[in-house]
Amino acid sequence: MRSEDLIIAIDLGSNTLRVLCYDCQAEEAVAAFEKIVKTADGLREHGFINDAAVARVIAAIKEVKQVIDFSEQRIKAVTTEALRQASNKVQVLRSIEEETGIVFEIISGEKEAEYTLLAVKNRLRKLHYASQSFVLVDIGGGSTELIFCYPDKTISKSFPVGIVTIAQTYQTLEKIDQVLSSVMFEMQMFCAEVYATKGKVDSFVATAGTPTTVAAMKLGQTYESYDASKINGTSLVMSELDLYLKKLLAMPLEEREVTVGTGRSDLIAAGILIFKQLFTIVEFEKCVVVDDGLREGVALKGCNK
Repeated sequence: MRSEDLIIAIDLGSNTLRVLCYDCQAEEAVAAFEKIVKTADGLREHGFINDAAVARVIAAIKEVKQVIDFSEQRIKAVTTEALRQASNKVQVLRSIEEETGIVFEIISGEKEAEYTLLAVKNRLRKLHYASQSFVLVDIGGGSTELIFCYPDKTISKSFPVGIVTIAQTYQTLEKIDQVLSSVMFEMQMFCAEVYATKGKVDSFVATAGTPTTVAAMKLGQTYESYDASKINGTSLVMSELDLYLKKLLAMPLEEREVTVGTGRSDLIAAGILIFKQLFTIVEFEKCVVVDDGLREGVALKGCNK
């Protein structure tokens, strides 16, 4: 494998740093890395990204450099809603660059949706998933993207509703449950408008940490034994979300951390409530889960250039 065939794609999200080394010729991942960094920790309250979060991001990038060789590869690094919102975004990105040499680009919600859709379409093609039209939801730490894909048109919008910001703003699951319909009302209006104009899509596809974690629980996987190849194409029905949320909340903390990852259980619980509301908004009882997301889309876009 030649170094010019490889690209390293980095997605610094509001909760997780995801890195992928991708072979453009073979069309496959060579190495992958993921680390919870909680970029948006405290962002909703203070309006800026704190020093501890920046330190976690820098430490995670230094850690991945021990596993993946960055020296001769093309690197494309993007970051999303947390940095879009942060008042200190310039200083944060400068600190990361000075410490790691990685230059991040803050991309728009529209660009985020475009890259994610590229990755999901690629995965659906490999799964031989036949659907003329579908709605894709990407539930992130700081934002959620709704992407309606029709044969002749794609309509997408990014909303500043994510598992980190919702969990930190409303604190308890009871409060989150009470406010979600009003917090996500704009999403509901957007979906209704798209359906009124273009008609309802044929199917519902979901990506990002919450859907993949619920799918992993369904398949009996833990955070450590997580296998993306088995997650891709897994079906979830709306009623299963209540089942796995109850199962998660009934676990002792230690077991919960093993199941969904250290420091993730409160966020995943909030994410499940958001996910459930999305089933109602897009008017489906069943969805297909895809692991591929923004970092895969960034890699594919880099390969195509």
